Amino acid sequence: MHEVDLLANIGLSIVVATAVALLAKALKQPLLLAYLVAGIIIGPEIGFGWVKDKESIKLISEIGLILLLFIIGLEIDLKKLIASGRSLIISGISQFLICVVLGLGFSLFLGFEIGGGKFDALYLAVGMALSSTMIVVKLLYDKFELSTLPGRITLGILIFQDIWAILFLAIQPNLLNPEVITIVKSFIKGFGLVIFSIAASKYLLPRVFEFIAKIPELLLVTAVAWCFLISGIAGAIGLSREMGALIAGVSLSTFPYNIDVIAKVINIRDFFVTLFFVGLGLQIPKPTISLLIYAAGASVFLIATRFLSIFPILYSLKNGLRGSLIPSLNLAQMSEFSLVIASLGLALNHINSQVVGIFIFMFAITSVLSTYMINYNHEIQENLSKFLRKIGMKDIQDTPDSQDGEEKHRSIIFLGFFREASSILYELESQAAGTADKKITDEIMVIDFNPQVYDELNRRSIKCIYGDISSLDTLQHAHIEDAKVVVSSIEDSVLRGTTNLKLMRMIKRLCPITQVMVTANSIQAAIELYREGADFVFIPRLHAASQMARIISDSLKKGFQTSMEREIKNLMERREVLP
Repeated sequence: MHEVDLLANIGLSIVVATAVALLAKALKQPLLLAYLVAGIIIGPEIGFGWVKDKESIKLISEIGLILLLFIIGLEIDLKKLIASGRSLIISGISQFLICVVLGLGFSLFLGFEIGGGKFDALYLAVGMALSSTMIVVKLLYDKFELSTLPGRITLGILIFQDIWAILFLAIQPNLLNPEVITIVKSFIKGFGLVIFSIAASKYLLPRVFEFIAKIPELLLVTAVAWCFLISGIAGAIGLSREMGALIAGVSLSTFPYNIDVIAKVINIRDFFVTLFFVGLGLQIPKPTISLLIYAAGASVFLIATRFLSIFPILYSLKNGLRGSLIPSLNLAQMSEFSLVIASLGLALNHINSQVVGIFIFMFAITSVLSTYMINYNHEIQENLSKFLRKIGMKDIQDTPDSQDGEEKHRSIIFLGFFREASSILYELESQAAGTADKKITDEIMVIDFNPQVYDELNRRSIKCIYGDISSLDTLQHAHIEDAKVVVSSIEDSVLRGTTNLKLMRMIKRLCPITQVMVTANSIQAAIELYREGADFVFIPRLHAASQMARIISDSLKKGFQTSMEREIKNLMERREVLP
C-alpha cells in the first residue's frame, strides 16, 4: 500500500508541477518558483492536502538534490577561475564575506539567534549571500549576455559562491560541535576526498571514458555511478552526501567529456529536481503576518547587500558604472543552493521550520523581482548611472565588450568530425599556408564525441569540445552563438540521434545571424534543405574538399549568397538517373 501511495504522490506532484510550470512559462516567471507553488497547492499546510506523506517525496527528491549538486560541480571551471582577472577574483571573494557579515548583523537585529544549538542567524546570513545560478544563467543566456564583460563577472561571482557553499557544507554537520579539531578533521576528510577524486579523474577515469565514449547511454550511467560513488564515500566518512556529489562534479569539471555528461545528466536531473522543489513547497508553513514581513524585509535587504558588496568593489577596480552596476542587478536574488542548505539545516535541527519558510518566501519574492531586474538590467543601469553621475561619481569611457579582455570566439564551428571534415580541415590549413590567413585554424572549433579526434585536434592546437551534437544542451554549453559559419559535414546516415535538418533548425534558433552549411547525400535532399533555409549544402559526391575549403574561407568575408545561388541553379539543372 505504501508503494502505491508513493507512486501516486510522485505522479500527482509531477502533474501539478507541470500545470503550474506551464502557467509560469506563460507569465515569464522562473520554473523553480512554479515547482514551489505546486508543492504549496498539494501540501497539507496551506494547500488541499492531496499529499500527506511528505517523507515519500523527500526520499525521492534527495536524489534530485544530489544530481543538482553534481551538475553544479561539473559547471565549476577551476581552470578559468584561476585564470580570471583581478576584478573577478577580488569581487568573488569579497562579495560573500561582506554579505555574510551584513547578513549576520541584520539577522541578529531582527532577533534571530546564533549559539546554544541555534543557528538561525548564521543560516540566514549564508543563505542571503548566495545567488541563483539557474535563474541568472538562463536569463542571461536568453539575452545573449553571458559573454559580455558584466556577464562574465556575474558568472565568475556565481562560481565563487558555489565554492563558498561547498566550504559551508563541509563544516555544516559539525556546527553543533564546533571544536577546532573536529572542523579540521572535516576539512582533512574533504581535502582527502577531493585529492582522491581528482587523482581518479586524471589517471583512471580517462581510460574508462575513452573505452565507453562512443556508447552515449553507458557514458551517462558511468557518470551517474561516479557521482553516487563519491557521494556514498562522503557519507561513509562523516561528510554530507551532497558535498560528495559536488566533489564528484568538480573532479570532472575539466574533463573533456564534461559537456556531454552535463547534457545527458540534465535530462534525468530535471525530473528529480522538480520533486525536490515540490518537496520544499510541501514544507512551507502557513504564512503568518510576521513571517511575510520577515521575508519581505529580508528580500529588500538582500537586494541592497548586492549593491553594497559588489558595486563598490568593481567600481574601485575601474570597471565603470555599467560594468559595476549590471552584475549587482543580475545577482539580486536568493539561490536555489540556499534552499538546499536550509533543507539540510532543518534535517540537522540547526534551524526551525519558520526559518525555512522565510527562505522559501524570500526565494519566491526575489526570483520574481530578479526576473524583471535582469530583463531590464540595461534600462535600470542607465537610470542609476545618471543618478550616480549627478551626485559626483565618475564613469570611464564606454568601450565595446569585445575589447574587455573577452575570451576569443571561433568563427568556424564544425559539428561532428568525420572523414569529410578531416579533408576540409586539411585543405583549409594547406590553402592558408603562406598567406595572410595562415592562422585560420585559430578561428576553428570542433564539437565531437570521438576521443581520438579530441586528442589529435588538441595536439594540433585546434579547439575541440567533447560533446554530442544532437543535444541542444551541448550546443548551448559550447557557446557557439558568435560563430560566423557552422558546418555539419556528416551525412544523415552517419549521424546518430539527429539529422542535418534538425541541426540546422537548432543552429538557426540558437544563432539567428550565423551562416549554416549542412550536408545531403542526394540532389533532392539538398534542394529541400535550401528551401528550409540552409546557406549552403555540401554534397560529398559533387563537391571536393578543396572546393569546400575555399567556399568556407570566402564565406567569412563575403558570405554564402553567391555560392548558394550558383549551387541552387546547378542542382535544378541536373538531370541524373539517381538524383
